[in-house]
This record gives sequence, C-alpha cells and structure tokens, in this order.
Amino acid sequence: MTDSAPSRIPALGPRGEGWVVLQLTLIVAVVAACWWGGGHWYLPWQSVVGFVGNVLLIGGLLVGVIGTLGLSSSLTILPRPKDDGALVTNGLYRFVRNPIYAGLIAATFGASIASGTWLALALSAVLAVVLDLKTRREEVFLRARFPDYAAYAARTRKFIPGLY
Repeated sequence: MTDSAPSRIPALGPRGEGWVVLQLTLIVAVVAACWWGGGHWYLPWQSVVGFVGNVLLIGGLLVGVIGTLGLSSSLTILPRPKDDGALVTNGLYRFVRNPIYAGLIAATFGASIASGTWLALALSAVLAVVLDLKTRREEVFLRARFPDYAAYAARTRKFIPGLY
C-alpha cells in the first residue's frame, strides 16, 4: 500500500495534524468534565467504583509513559511516522501496537469512573473511537513506510493483548 493508496479514513492534514487537534481537544474536554462534573452518579459501592477508576487511571498513565519511552527517538504525536524513525516492536509493543493510545483510553475511562461523571464517560468513549480511527489512518502511513509492518500488525493486537 502506498502513501497515496485510497483510504476511507481522512488524513486530516499532510502528517495527520487534524487527528492530533481532535485528540487533544477531547482529552481537555474529558479532564474538564471530570473536574467540573455534571451528572455524578452515586452508587452503594461508590468506594469500589472509585478505586477501580483510580486503578485504571494510574495504570493507563503508566502504560502510556512506558509506551512513550519505548518509542525513544521515533516518538511523534502525528500519525505519519518520522522520516528517520524506526519500527518499534519490542517492549510493550510486543503485546499491542498502540500502548500509548491504550493507556490514554484506560486513563480517561478511569478518571471518568473515579469522578462519577456521565459526561466525562461519554467523552472518553468518543476519544476511544477517535483514537481507533486515528490508528487506522496511522497504519496506512506505517504500512507505506515499513515493509515489515503488515506482518507485525497480523501478529499483534491494536489495543488489548489477545482481544483487540
């Protein structure tokens, strides 16, 4: 697949800049919704729900940081890989192709659950869909840049080891 191969997922800029703007906007919206609330739920087991949310938040942040460090000099926030970047398939990338995004999704859902805010939970779901679409666009670029990417993608799940 070449860089100019047709894709139903729009590039949103030459390097995918629009995806980054959309992603960052949603992250800010989730944080704001968690902070200011609006529609909190109250459950008899709220302390357990809050604990689970905080575990997801902290675990997601940890996975995201480890994934970021694993990319080293190949790290870019843009969907198009760096010209001098390498395909990373070790560390967390042995288990999932997108640990940074997986961590971000877990962290935002965790924060939403811990804050008990329906709006934040809904925005986290939208962010998860946007990140899934962003990875589809990113993979068009990666397949064009790295001949081994197709084999890597065939054996490695996108976000959740063994599931998705």
